[in-house]
Amino acid sequence: MTDTEKYEGWMRRCIELATIAKLRGDSPVGSVIVKDGQVVAEGIEGGKTHRDITFHAEIEAVRNATARLGTADLSNCFLVTTHEPCIMCSYVIRHHKLALLVVGMTTGEIGGYSSALPVLLDRTISRWGTPPEIIDGVLEQECRELSC
Repeated sequence: MTDTEKYEGWMRRCIELATIAKLRGDSPVGSVIVKDGQVVAEGIEGGKTHRDITFHAEIEAVRNATARLGTADLSNCFLVTTHEPCIMCSYVIRHHKLALLVVGMTTGEIGGYSSALPVLLDRTISRWGTPPEIIDGVLEQECRELSC
């Protein structure tokens, strides 16, 4: 089993969440946070629905995980998301110390590792520690089709 195949089940759940977002008029992004092989939190993009630019799937997943687990330290969890986290979400991911990020597709211009501002790869902010491992391209075609 390849690295990407290992995460496909969780990515399929993210795609389901992204489809919900798309159907209600939001950007089609879905995210889950996994701990010990179990989904502990989910996030659905909701910026338009909630009229709140910060209502991104990754941030909602982190908020839900910290509430459920009772800690801000998510270093023993990983995040799976349909789209590369934006710069804002990347800051949140680094702050909460997620050590692994599994991504369906990159987003380029505003992405947290593929843009000109690669917050997810930064090593200059010492309190963030080591950048997370990033595995991308998991069910990439299915994730790209969400945006069509």
